[in-house]
Amino acid sequence: MDAPQPLQRTPLHAEIRAAGGRLVPFAGWEMAVQFAGLLEEHRAVRERCGLFDISHMGVLQLLGPGAKDALQALVPTDLFRIGPGEACYTVLLNDRGGIRDDLIVYDRGWRDDLQSHELLLVINAACAEADTAWLRSQLEPAGIAVADHKGGGVLLALQGPEAAQRLEQLCGESLAGLPRFGHRTLSLAGIGDAFVGRTGYTGEDGFELLLTADAGRALWVHCLEQGVQPCGLGARDTLRLEAAMHLYGNDMDASTTPLEVGLGWLVHLEMPKAFIGREVLEAQTAAGAPRRLVGLQLQGRAIPRHGYPVLAGGSPIGAVTSGGWSPCLEAGIALASVPAAHAKLGTTLAVEIRGRLEPAQVVKRPFYRR
Repeated sequence: MDAPQPLQRTPLHAEIRAAGGRLVPFAGWEMAVQFAGLLEEHRAVRERCGLFDISHMGVLQLLGPGAKDALQALVPTDLFRIGPGEACYTVLLNDRGGIRDDLIVYDRGWRDDLQSHELLLVINAACAEADTAWLRSQLEPAGIAVADHKGGGVLLALQGPEAAQRLEQLCGESLAGLPRFGHRTLSLAGIGDAFVGRTGYTGEDGFELLLTADAGRALWVHCLEQGVQPCGLGARDTLRLEAAMHLYGNDMDASTTPLEVGLGWLVHLEMPKAFIGREVLEAQTAAGAPRRLVGLQLQGRAIPRHGYPVLAGGSPIGAVTSGGWSPCLEAGIALASVPAAHAKLGTTLAVEIRGRLEPAQVVKRPFYRR
């Protein structure tokens, strides 16, 4: 029997331990699940600002004269709607229209020094190895180089209503002109350069920053010294669930199409370009997706969890894909996959929790919006 692979550690491992982070295995990495406590970290991000180490995520660089055209063949979203300094959220598809992974594509524009268009892709940690191998198999024959861009660097997420103010104090310039999904390289005083995108996974304003290991450590220490709350995976999950943001492997996977999981807005069938899985999505658009991902809010204090059965009229019809307690709504909330006939807003369903049927209503997503 093969020995288990040791867990990877981010460059901030020592700093996270020093800050009291409780470490757990996650997607092959040793990551902090919490520091001060999930509720305190959740509220910090909603009310002030929180800092997450997300260095487990993959960052790939695509280089080649036709990098955007080549990537376009793998995603259903029109990549030519964004230009240099802009980014978009999309999904990689298989030939059945299923989702290989979700990702953010950053367009860094044409590089005269390399005579190439440069794109950066931020991908999920659990999919990073498979994504990299598959992208190379698809893109390198077209002359597009696919390389790890993170190396031994640090990826941080600074999230919350005070995030812009905190970052402006370090870069010495206003970020009011940097729109959501905009990105640029900033020089942070006493720290170094950082590639910064106005992106996040919390439903708040915020930024994701890619830095060298030394600069990442310096920024982490500086933020904590200035009173920014370090946050772990636990708060990251409750924040993204309130914002109804999908988690790959739970709310979507290789067997589900974007149309079945509420990501139809990523599918741009009006563009003439072909992409993997297009025929499947065209047929599903015409016929209607048989299943839908809905938001559920429960009554009382019941807390739904991934995998719990969803019922209509006492009969099982689906399952919770993501669920938990919403600190903002003070209620149990869930994303759930159900037949399209049961997806209408206001529909009353039930979630089976420890043998009890707990009433749940189909509600509008996101559950929380600033």
